Amino acid sequence: METRKFDDQVLLELIDRRNFKQLRQALDGMNEVDVATFIEQLPREKMAVVFRTLPKTMAADVFSNLEPESQQIIIDAITDQELSIIIDDLFVDDAVDMLEELPANVVKRVLKNAAPDTRQLINQFLKYPENSAGSIMTAEFTDLRATMTVKEAISHIRRTGQERETIYTCYVIDSARHLEGVTTVKDLLLAKDDELVANLMDTDVIAVHTMDDQEEVVHILSKYDFLALPVVDHESRLVGIITIDDAIDVMEQETTEDFEKMGGMIPSEKPYLKTGVVELAKNRIVWLLVLMISGLITGGILGRFEETLAAMPILVTFVTMLTGTGGNAGSQSSTLIIRGLATGEIKTSDLFAVLWKELRVSTVIGLILAAANYLRVVIMYPGQSAVALVVAVTMFFVIVMAKTIGGMLPIVTQALGADPALMAAPLLTTVVDAAALLVYFAVAFALLPI
Repeated sequence: METRKFDDQVLLELIDRRNFKQLRQALDGMNEVDVATFIEQLPREKMAVVFRTLPKTMAADVFSNLEPESQQIIIDAITDQELSIIIDDLFVDDAVDMLEELPANVVKRVLKNAAPDTRQLINQFLKYPENSAGSIMTAEFTDLRATMTVKEAISHIRRTGQERETIYTCYVIDSARHLEGVTTVKDLLLAKDDELVANLMDTDVIAVHTMDDQEEVVHILSKYDFLALPVVDHESRLVGIITIDDAIDVMEQETTEDFEKMGGMIPSEKPYLKTGVVELAKNRIVWLLVLMISGLITGGILGRFEETLAAMPILVTFVTMLTGTGGNAGSQSSTLIIRGLATGEIKTSDLFAVLWKELRVSTVIGLILAAANYLRVVIMYPGQSAVALVVAVTMFFVIVMAKTIGGMLPIVTQALGADPALMAAPLLTTVVDAAALLVYFAVAFALLPI
């Protein structure tokens, strides 16, 4: 069905005039995501009113696209019967995602009004660990039997497909629900009616287990360009599937989390504009305190060489440039390596390969920056060729050191079972700053008459 776009002002005027019949017709012609976005912008008292005007056929889809706060507002405003219809129409994975974000008293009411079968499935999914494959899968998949003919299989899909999240990929299971193979609707449509599903299915099935990490699921879907991925339990029984739309949600969630960690913040699941000031401050203050304390190391190093700086004040001029360039160089390497680890391009076993590559890259960059700084200091500070040499040599070693550390730390961190994003800026910058100062003063003592 072709969807239409309506100007928000037109819809608001229909609400103000309480012309709900025309409003219903307008919303019925829109995409569910656009309707959810429109409802999100309304005042609290109007959200439920507009939601109630939606046709039953689209209410559940719109509801699944709302933010948890808006879902709670609507749940509080509608009757138990209306809530029961919505929950039973939701795909199980959408219902589980919703329940994980809602307060306990609201969850209790939702489960109370769900059909017994739906409630059983939701409770089963809620038992899986957070961020596991089981926690994001859906039970609405198309299953077939190997003994079915193509005609029987297509008839089965027509009969049950309305309740499935996807029907393109069909999974072949035995009487004990063990996963035997996979086929597609395309294969079925192009085959003869009397052909057995057993002859069409691919028995080399790639599947994940319920306890596998959700990031691993995303890697597999991305690597093989699957639209869906079967999820099996410890006895290889098919219990659900993970579709590409679920994987995209995970990718967005994981990327946001990595960005927040790389920025020195505790990850938050709430949108920025809907997060309170106190909560935002709490998420940021912890790392700032850690970095402030670790920054005392840099100050301590400068204090230790206070007499050296007093004897040759010109050395102070280049401290910020050396530490800043070193921090930026390390951040470049760590960002590339963290991305490679996230996409599966780089593994912990590639440690020495990464080390060798970063050593070569940093050598080239270090030589170029060292030469540029030598010429700059010689031109700007005539008669200070020895200082220029100190700055150039320090720059070379700082670049090599920073890029090597930036490339190694994320891999080592992942090997220890922690998140590699923790080793990105600003923590990496603090480490490199301290190391750069030590190198700077060591070179100065070696080359200058101090």
